[in-house]
Amino acid sequence: MKIHFVGIGGIGMSALAQLHAMAGEEVTGSDRLINKGFTKLPVWECLTKLGIKIYPQDGSGIDEKTNAVVLTSAIEPDNIEIAKAKQLGIPVLHRSDLLAKHVKESWTIAISGTSGKSTTTAMLFEILRHAGKDPSLITGGVLLSLRREGCFGNIHKGKSDILVIEADESDGTLVNYHPKIGVMLNLAKDHKELDVLKGYFQKFSINCGTFIINEEEKLLKKIAGQYKTFGLKKGGVHARDLKLTGFGSIFTVEGVPFKLNIPGEHNVKNALAAIAAAREAGVDLNTASEALADFKGVYRRFNTVGLVNNIEVVDDFAHNPHKCAAVLKAAHLRGKRVLAFFQPHAFASVQLLKDEFIEEFSKNIKKDDTLYLGEIYYAGGTIPQGVSSKWIYDGLRKKKINVKYSARRDKFIAAIARAAKPGDVVLVLGARDPTLTDFAKQIFKAIQNKQANQA
Repeated sequence: MKIHFVGIGGIGMSALAQLHAMAGEEVTGSDRLINKGFTKLPVWECLTKLGIKIYPQDGSGIDEKTNAVVLTSAIEPDNIEIAKAKQLGIPVLHRSDLLAKHVKESWTIAISGTSGKSTTTAMLFEILRHAGKDPSLITGGVLLSLRREGCFGNIHKGKSDILVIEADESDGTLVNYHPKIGVMLNLAKDHKELDVLKGYFQKFSINCGTFIINEEEKLLKKIAGQYKTFGLKKGGVHARDLKLTGFGSIFTVEGVPFKLNIPGEHNVKNALAAIAAAREAGVDLNTASEALADFKGVYRRFNTVGLVNNIEVVDDFAHNPHKCAAVLKAAHLRGKRVLAFFQPHAFASVQLLKDEFIEEFSKNIKKDDTLYLGEIYYAGGTIPQGVSSKWIYDGLRKKKINVKYSARRDKFIAAIARAAKPGDVVLVLGARDPTLTDFAKQIFKAIQNKQANQA
């Protein structure tokens, strides 16, 4: 079978492409990033090593030998590749339909929720692997442990029939999955209005053999039928003796000690969800504890870019209000002050969540902090008229929050380097844009130079 992925650089699409290539199928793909000149990204190197051929998104990767074309909800109906597939009579299927096939064929655990899915999925995978169950993995984050093994990190083909997946709610496609175990972490407005998301998650809960939710999330209890629970302070699996630091946490579950080497209360909740799901899969608490003590984390989830003169630059994927708030809280555990750069990842996100961004930033950007707002990342497609990061900027200014805005983010590099002082945590927040990590490195280099000149 020859299968073509439209938007193969997407984290979920690249995972499926790797899985099918590992199964011996002929795989091709295209991506807008190739059209934009991004030809040397790590994901391309990984895909080509598996024999996958990558093309610009112009139809050149599809021919009469192509058996199926896979797309995501981000691909517009008038995309040139969809037109080419239809012209040649090639079946077109959604990414979620292909993933649903894998879910059906495996003993699957699916992790869902507004925030924390990638980290929880990674934690659960590591627990199951440590327990000797050798699960397969399809996820939207890159596991640092798998990357160190020479993989790209968002896919693992195990020898057992267990599959761990991240079930994304952004386009409602999680209702297509029927896992043995489903986990619901939280529910907040993101991608869609809250009532729409409630409908998605309610249908998903019905599809699960066993459903596990956060006991402390009131909205979840209203939409779920039969369920088991976890929670920070209460639930079937919950923490006791919790102590948070800027570099991790310690707690106990039913007397068994746990240690995490990644910061933030949100990551304790993620760990408890993973522990609860692992227990349903037959893993004991001591084994879970051993696995989590060695958990390496997920790429762009509070990753340190560099540290100089007690000034730390951290790169993070946070892109919705819920995630940004969690990362800011973790950063305040770590540093005396936070300097945060944020680049919204989509015009639709700012249009839908402007008020929520203003609310969360106003609560979590403290008196001595500074928020630097870049303009919204353009990934392609239609731009809603007038939508801008300035909407968030104007709202925060009215609340007297220390915020700065520029349509050119490079102007912030020198400004942040000048402002940074020992004890500060500098955050770079945002998604989709493949240059954000390099931007974080540019900021760190400027801080290094500034500190060297002051020495």
